[in-house]
Amino acid sequence: MPDSPYSDLNRPPLQEAALARALVRPGALWTRVSVVDRTGSTNSDLAAAVRTGALEGTVLVAESQLSGRGRLGRAWTAPPRSGLTFSFVLRPRVSPSRFGWLPLLMGVASASAVRRLAEVDVRLKWPNDLMIGERKLAGVLAERYDDAVVVGMGLNVSLRADELPTERATSLAVAEAACVDRDPLLRAILREFAEHYAEWQAAEGDPDGSGLRAAYLAASATVGQEVRVELPGERMLTGVATGVDEWGRLLVHDGRETHPLSAGDVVHVRPAAS
Repeated sequence: MPDSPYSDLNRPPLQEAALARALVRPGALWTRVSVVDRTGSTNSDLAAAVRTGALEGTVLVAESQLSGRGRLGRAWTAPPRSGLTFSFVLRPRVSPSRFGWLPLLMGVASASAVRRLAEVDVRLKWPNDLMIGERKLAGVLAERYDDAVVVGMGLNVSLRADELPTERATSLAVAEAACVDRDPLLRAILREFAEHYAEWQAAEGDPDGSGLRAAYLAASATVGQEVRVELPGERMLTGVATGVDEWGRLLVHDGRETHPLSAGDVVHVRPAAS
């Protein structure tokens, strides 16, 4: 049965009913959890759902994503059930000018959850990558639709070394993590996100009042490093990443002035020596 979700016993399917029982509760952020066998893109599916009134806290998980998208439209693919590929709907009750913090908030929450369960040192590369050393473990994509934001994540869990999409990628299995069970990982990430999100909203999106900026800087693999930033038009900026401003923009000092960079301004950030 090559198409059966149980054909690879090392990669069992997620159970929608169990996830919903664990996460969907009165007063909780999560209002609906759906698991589908395959789809093109969970972010695209929820973008369509937003236009028909999808509630905040709607979560969509795909066992296989055929047209996954990362930042700048990059493809994100993995064998079925080898990772966590999911998106969710937010309708933040804060100023839209603060929405740029949401992918960073997702990075902080997911890195914290993965560190705790998997016992690996996950760091954050600005703006939206989870890293183990110099290798990418996961990516985050946040897209705004009017008053809603769809946040998506692709996390490599059980991929073997020969299944990784590039030599710069890794997985929890390759890193010999303590946990490669997708169910508790997903629960932990969503619960951690809900806690940080509640604090951020209670502070009206203030990254300092909510503690978000401090938490992000503590987990950052970028801030404090000399970096080379690729900008549109084949331009290059080299300097020291000195921090993240109140809008979530990366601050790079080139020796003369400090440049605030939004995710939309940047093609790639890497260590200057690489």
